Amino acid sequence: MADALSVIPASVLRNLSDKLYEKRKNAALEIEGIVKQLASAGDHDKISAVINLLAKEFTYSSQSNHRKGGLIGLAAATVGLSSEAAQHLEQIVPPVLNSLSDQDSRVRYYACEALYNIAKVVRGDFIIFFNQIFDALCKLSADSDPNVQSAAHLLDRLVKDIVTESDQFSIEEFIPLLRERMNVLNPYVRQFLVGWITVLDSVPDIDMLGFLPDFLDGLFNMLSDSSREIRQQADSALSEFLQEIKNSPSVDYGRMTEILVQRAASPDEFTRLTAITWINEFVKLGGDQLVPYYADILGAILPCISDKEEKIRVVARETNEELRSIKADPAEGFDIGAILSIARRQLDSELEATRIEALHWISTLLDRHRAEVLCFLNDIFDTLLKALSDSSDEVVLLVLDIHACIAQDPPHFRQLVVFLVHNFRVDHSLLERRGALIIRRLCVLLDAERVYRELSTILEGEADLDFACIMVQALNLILLTSSELSELRELLKQSLGNAAGKDLFISLYASWCHSSMATISLCLLAQTYQHASAVIQSLVEEDINVKFLVQLDKLIRLLETPVFTYLRLQLLEPGRYIWLLKALYGLLMLLPQQSAAFKILRTRLKTVPLYSFNGDRIKRASSGNSYNHYITEDGDISQDNGNLRNEINFASRLQQFEQMQQQHRMLEKSKAQSRKSSTPSSKEGPEAAAAEASQRPSTSSRRGPG
Repeated sequence: MADALSVIPASVLRNLSDKLYEKRKNAALEIEGIVKQLASAGDHDKISAVINLLAKEFTYSSQSNHRKGGLIGLAAATVGLSSEAAQHLEQIVPPVLNSLSDQDSRVRYYACEALYNIAKVVRGDFIIFFNQIFDALCKLSADSDPNVQSAAHLLDRLVKDIVTESDQFSIEEFIPLLRERMNVLNPYVRQFLVGWITVLDSVPDIDMLGFLPDFLDGLFNMLSDSSREIRQQADSALSEFLQEIKNSPSVDYGRMTEILVQRAASPDEFTRLTAITWINEFVKLGGDQLVPYYADILGAILPCISDKEEKIRVVARETNEELRSIKADPAEGFDIGAILSIARRQLDSELEATRIEALHWISTLLDRHRAEVLCFLNDIFDTLLKALSDSSDEVVLLVLDIHACIAQDPPHFRQLVVFLVHNFRVDHSLLERRGALIIRRLCVLLDAERVYRELSTILEGEADLDFACIMVQALNLILLTSSELSELRELLKQSLGNAAGKDLFISLYASWCHSSMATISLCLLAQTYQHASAVIQSLVEEDINVKFLVQLDKLIRLLETPVFTYLRLQLLEPGRYIWLLKALYGLLMLLPQQSAAFKILRTRLKTVPLYSFNGDRIKRASSGNSYNHYITEDGDISQDNGNLRNEINFASRLQQFEQMQQQHRMLEKSKAQSRKSSTPSSKEGPEAAAAEASQRPSTSSRRGPG
């Protein structure tokens, strides 16, 4: 201290702390001259003493004018030292840096000015303080005083120039500092950070691309900034980095992919688009590096396929197709379980396009890695089964394709059909809305006979008799009307003369007994007309209800469709198909005369010729047995296959039908008894009758199951 006082006059020190800027400036010029003389003389001890005096007595003073004077004095001393200033920087710079956070804005301004002058003198030697200076400038970029901000910008530009021309700058030491500040929300700080990233990336000797994962998330965060200028700067920086990635032979795709996957789910549209664009390029460029991240990438792509923004949807679909075209192997780290997990999760999405693509992925994996996928079947099977209730027809059809692929194995086939029946049982509306679609598609994919046999086996022992009846009626209608089941119908038509047809008839008959009209339909289809007549004759009073008549109405109308063309042509030979006639007349007698179905069937029967075209005259008979006098069975079966008729034990079938119908009658009686017991006992006579009538559905308002 004494050495400093001996070389600096007291008047200079007094003026250095004056409130007037001009006096402080003149004092600083004198200090510059003094230091220059000391430097020429090589007296660095006294120079250190002068610097120490300026720092302790001035820059750390409690008086703001002293602090201002100390700052301008340290800058002047540095100018005086000129080329020898580097060896005193450890003394000069720290007090100036400390003043950058001074509570007085004017002191902060002078600190920026002093640091600017110091940096101009020492240039590259200044780099050793870079991190501290960067930290201070980052804060000053958001300073409340515009003048301080302006001074900080000038200093910032100078520091950037020094860094770009220096070979001492350490990017490794700088990156942690940058990463720490990348998520700051202040717009001025964001501009400051993007500016530095852009500048450093432009320096050939600095590998910013290698450290991109450290600050990539921060740049993406800026894409949703409220300031258009910041969004543009961040986008420009990202575009430049993406171009560098395309041209670089080695890139760390893994860490960046994790960031992009998160950003692809951003609520900000521009951020999502940029992230999905990057992912698209990564999929094209990444190759083997991205195999472990396929599941994460898929998890980001699938929701974007349904994005409200068309640009995002287009890029997402392109990326999805690109990813699916890559045939990775589990041995290379391709995690099938993870992919399936993502696809399963997306099946719960509210977005139809996303669900569809998730199913396409499951289908693709089944096609390429069936054995591995089946290992994870327990994880996805329930979700796939639930997807059969999806609101989208396209989704349901895709799910059925997958189920059909899985159901190539018998246990899985049985499990699928059991679950289908269960779903239809708990949700009758599903059967009405989607039953035909699901059954028809499965018949195409898995063989109609196999599907119908399995369904019949399950329904035969169904405990819920009402549901069994509804389900059988639905299956019967599909059987009679669907083009996909034409081969099954042809096989059933040969039930009396073909072993396979007979076996199928017997298999279906067991469950078709749940519905009398379905049983009659099956017999007409199988041309077992005598048995059809016997079934009609076995019906009792309780069977002829509204539900029965609705189903009968449907059957009469179906008899007029192309499916039953063969049956109508057989009426040209009434002598040969006498049991067909009796069955049809039996149905006619069950119909109310004023119904449309009665008129349709009566009109058809009126066209039956009195003579068959083989010359036989129809003879009237009063009882069913008298028909046997003329013909024992309808149709013409060759001698070789004649014995097959006898293999169908129709008496046993009729007994089976009657027993099943008896169970249904008992159930109806039980339900009626329950309704009666729940009716208040105070209701008597006409009131009770009126209450009971009000509970009965009218014939015109009830619709039977499909």
